[in-house]
Amino acid sequence: MEPLIFDKLRHEVPNARQQEFFLSEAKHVAYGGARGGGKSWAMRRKMVMLAMRYPALRLLLLRRSLQELRENHILPLQSELLGFATYKKDERAFLFPNGSRLTLGYCDSDGDVLQYQGAEYDVIGFEEATHFKEEWIVFICTALRTTKSYFRTRVYYTCNPGGVGHAYIKRLFIDRRFEGLENPEDYAFIPAVVYDNRVLMSADPDYVRRLEALPAHKRRAHLEGDWNVYEGQVFEEFRDDPTHYADRLYTHVIAPFEPPASWRIYRSFDFGYAKPFSVGWWGKDGDGRLYRLMEFYGCAQGEANVGVRLTPEEIFREIARVEREHPWLSGRTVTGVADPAIWDASRGEAIAETAERYGVYFERGDNRRVAGWMQLHSRLAFDKNGVPMLYVFNTCREFLRTVPTLQYSRTAVEDVDSDMEDHIADETRYLCMMVPMRAEEQRVPRPIRMLDPLDREITVYAHRNELR
Repeated sequence: MEPLIFDKLRHEVPNARQQEFFLSEAKHVAYGGARGGGKSWAMRRKMVMLAMRYPALRLLLLRRSLQELRENHILPLQSELLGFATYKKDERAFLFPNGSRLTLGYCDSDGDVLQYQGAEYDVIGFEEATHFKEEWIVFICTALRTTKSYFRTRVYYTCNPGGVGHAYIKRLFIDRRFEGLENPEDYAFIPAVVYDNRVLMSADPDYVRRLEALPAHKRRAHLEGDWNVYEGQVFEEFRDDPTHYADRLYTHVIAPFEPPASWRIYRSFDFGYAKPFSVGWWGKDGDGRLYRLMEFYGCAQGEANVGVRLTPEEIFREIARVEREHPWLSGRTVTGVADPAIWDASRGEAIAETAERYGVYFERGDNRRVAGWMQLHSRLAFDKNGVPMLYVFNTCREFLRTVPTLQYSRTAVEDVDSDMEDHIADETRYLCMMVPMRAEEQRVPRPIRMLDPLDREITVYAHRNELR
């Protein structure tokens, strides 16, 4: 009697996008983008087909948590591979007749990464890859190596917008921005949405209707696979639309231009040594609108949220040079604002005092976090004509990489998750608190009268740009 897997595989027909995923020959292949695209099934099938085709292959399939791993892969594979592959429970691994081995792993903390140190795999698969930190993915991929002449190592990713690894996956596969030794030809992205998944649409047509009924920004993420917005995103209102760089409508990102002489210039600063430091230079026009003109960000190349370990002397020497030599800043008064922590002199000379020795001056920033985020939200809101109170030049790549991808804290619901790369966001809120929008300027939510299920009249609030 033939094993169950052969009968099952014979009757399975992957959709067109899944076939692209199966056939891609790139070293790094990402698949997904929206809910219901059939990602988990595709990842599981790809791993099994590779294990069956190539002898003595070592494969690793990862989920963020052990519970997710068990429900999404271990239990389905135990059923699907029954009578064909042997499951070793203590090792969480399936052993195939040709000597291939599929190991099921998880990584839910920094400590979990160490279990893959020294391991060797021919294939690694990250299921829901945006749930993994960038540094976890990079470290685990160091275990990717082979001595087999008949096989080339590869990494597979399934992913939706959102999560701690969103910025990393988006940079490589969506924006296609590469750094260091990364080769663009090694990376392929196969988009998938629920409309590609004929099986799901046939079995549960209401699922699509539920996605279509979501609020606009969530519908763009979960139904359309828009990587500029996702669940848990703090600054959902942020927009980067290149088609509007010229007219500056309904976009926060615009093309650079020389700030007029009449504008006041600001410098915002957040210190870091082991973590990145951040300097932002801003202009403020006659209407009080802020423009992020330039930035100096101390992050190690190719390593998210890792500082370059410059001393305060080195940082301020460079700041002074830039403000002395750059044509946009030379000869102009620059007003600085910084984290009040730099005035701490308990361990010797305060960082603020070091800055003054180089002619770089700061005022103490207001470090109230939630109030600062609310000021930033107010500036990002579009008015009725589609104009915000804060713009970012498209040359400020680190702002665009880090700020739009920030997520809410799990423990402080109104605050940003401070474990993420929030240094540019921090210096931005110091400036927003220094030059707050006046009450009449703020685009606060406006009330709407409606009835709740008990037929009582209640008041809810919505931002104007959510009601257009």
